[in-house]
Amino acid sequence: MSVHLTDPHALRAYAHPIRLKLVGLLRVQGPFTATQAAELTGESVASCSYHLRMLAKYGLVEESEGGHGREKPWRATALQTDWSGTSEDDASAEAAAELNAALAENYFQTMTHALKTRRQLPSEWRKAEQFGDEVVYLTAAELAELGERISKLLEPYGGRFDDRSQRPVGAEPVTVLRVAFRNRRNETNS
Repeated sequence: MSVHLTDPHALRAYAHPIRLKLVGLLRVQGPFTATQAAELTGESVASCSYHLRMLAKYGLVEESEGGHGREKPWRATALQTDWSGTSEDDASAEAAAELNAALAENYFQTMTHALKTRRQLPSEWRKAEQFGDEVVYLTAAELAELGERISKLLEPYGGRFDDRSQRPVGAEPVTVLRVAFRNRRNETNS
């Protein structure tokens, strides 16, 4: 299940670092209250409550059953959020670019933390983790096909997110980042 964002206001609202963190935590550890969110994020309860309400305004989270006031639990409305990065509408395209940049920053911080703390992992996990890059020459069609093939490789593991019974013993959450872009490092502005 996925939430599709098109409204520039929703895209900008989601781009906030605390909101990105809250949605991510709700997807993995939720549902939880604003008080529990504050404990998980290090933010104040009032701040978490505000950000959860903003996320609810754009359909990214919703109230869960039980509780009331600041003690009402929240849950993510979907396991994924998507948006178009190629909108013809300038406001939407600009907001999508801002969200993409915020996500890249979030991923960078998460990856940096993982790299700095990897010595704490068991040897089998240190050996299995991957960090690297490759530059390959592709057409736009080949790049799109590569993305589809990677998605198909990940499909067999998707059901494990919701259904714990599908997780083998020793399975842990693993973040797989897929970043592929036309390398413009050596291009000059004309």
